Amino acid sequence: MLRIEQTDGYILSDELRDAVNAAIVLERPILVKGEPGTGKTQLAVAIAEALDMPLLRWQVKSTTRAKDGLYVYDTVKRLNDARFGDGDVSDIRRYIRLGPLGEAFSAEERVVLLIDEIDKAELEFPNDLLHELDQMDFLIDETGETVRAKQRPIVVITSNAEKELPEAFLRRCLFHFIEFPGPELMQDIVRVHYPDLDQQLLEQILDAFFGVRRVVGLRKPPSTSELLDWIRVLLAHGWQPVAEDGSLPFLGVLLKKPEDLKRVLSRFSGERTLI
Repeated sequence: MLRIEQTDGYILSDELRDAVNAAIVLERPILVKGEPGTGKTQLAVAIAEALDMPLLRWQVKSTTRAKDGLYVYDTVKRLNDARFGDGDVSDIRRYIRLGPLGEAFSAEERVVLLIDEIDKAELEFPNDLLHELDQMDFLIDETGETVRAKQRPIVVITSNAEKELPEAFLRRCLFHFIEFPGPELMQDIVRVHYPDLDQQLLEQILDAFFGVRRVVGLRKPPSTSELLDWIRVLLAHGWQPVAEDGSLPFLGVLLKKPEDLKRVLSRFSGERTLI
């Protein structure tokens, strides 16, 4: 039976591993929520690497339509070919380009499909994919052909919980919320990226990092990716995480909102806080 146990470079909690394996067995999409920086996108990458499968990525934007993931009919190219006599314009198949979902269905081998940040699209976007994700096929209107999945893909859908998703869509998915890592798990994550980091320095860095996250009222608390960037900057400059005057160096690496900087500066006062 196809399943994952652990992944290289990605720390899987027992709960997340079980959720992924359940989604594989049930052949349903797994919907992963959590605050930015908790590793939702990287989960799909880790699954693909662990199972030695190709990864297809569909990055959803506010303007994305569900049909874009299925196929695109390139009417502009057909018009240009008709005007300039380049090719047989009567063959509409020449102007059909499959989207990420269409490519996943057409692939000869099983793939991992990442539908990233689905909550950025319009509210009807998830509902427009109900049939395709359930039945694993779709119709190309211009040719009358049905594209049916040769191998049912493993579908990972991420959401930053910016808006509620429709109930009908949620019923077709397995759900997992990735909690922000605590200090112990975060230490394991950092060790994957910085295996030789001095233990005492690591503990000091994490104390400072979680101290920043505990500041009340932050609009965008620093995430795991920002912590890893901060460590890289600290190591490159030979700085300690907390200066002698109590300030935090390179604070701009951790915080991206001016009001958050002001809040943290009021707690960790000092001169050496930003670069």
